Amino acid sequence: MKQRNDKEGESRVLLSIAGHDPGSGAGVTADLATFAAHGFFGTSCISALTVQSTIGVQRVQAMDASFLREALLCLQDDLPPAGVKIGMLGNSEIVGIVAEYLRQLDPEIPVVVDPVLRSSSGAGLLHSDAMARLRTELLPRASWITPNMAEFAVLLGREIRGKTEIEDAAKDLGTEFGLRGMVVTNGEGLPPEDFVWQTSGAQSWLPGEHIATRATHGTGCAFSSALLCGLVAGLDGTAAAKAAKIYVAEAMRRAVPRGAGRGPMHLLWRLEP
Repeated sequence: MKQRNDKEGESRVLLSIAGHDPGSGAGVTADLATFAAHGFFGTSCISALTVQSTIGVQRVQAMDASFLREALLCLQDDLPPAGVKIGMLGNSEIVGIVAEYLRQLDPEIPVVVDPVLRSSSGAGLLHSDAMARLRTELLPRASWITPNMAEFAVLLGREIRGKTEIEDAAKDLGTEFGLRGMVVTNGEGLPPEDFVWQTSGAQSWLPGEHIATRATHGTGCAFSSALLCGLVAGLDGTAAAKAAKIYVAEAMRRAVPRGAGRGPMHLLWRLEP
């Protein structure tokens, strides 16, 4: 890849590699809105197309892998990112292409992976044959990962309960993949507390509150993208996670009801007067 020296122009660009949600509640469109809300210019490479609405996911079709590779190289040549957010990937070949792309980046560039395995409506979003490749090729090249409790259990290969067990398991998983940090999100918990682990040894629980709303579609996407924004802006991991949690909570509170199911949040609220 050709490297440019114009760091000033590159520093505010963030890249989303994720699926496309035609309802604009999650995936690439949610990532781009989140980047914009935090003052960043967003670029994107779509890994998969979906047929879905607020009611649920009906179909997933992965993009052609060679097309995705070309798109990533084209963007890198002209609009190299200061940070990368990775969401749904779809299949093993796509996982491999993205891992190959990450190998060519400066290791100092933050890469946040939201390991999307299933949709909130229960639809599978990552083929089973891609899991091994995700673990061995992609996650070791991530800086941070943001699994929810269900995804955390899948990555661990076992169910986990209780704060102490979550803390110990996060350390084990973070060490295995060589991560800088991890946020285990628990939006369904009572209360919805998230756990932040960092390789430095710092760890903390982020308290939350239940928000009575149907506007919960894409919370994981928005949280991981907001976390990336904070990291690129220079916040430490805990501060970036706290800011991301506040951002998502406010996006839920300010949302206008849309659709018959889990509706989209108001991701651009930070741009309002």
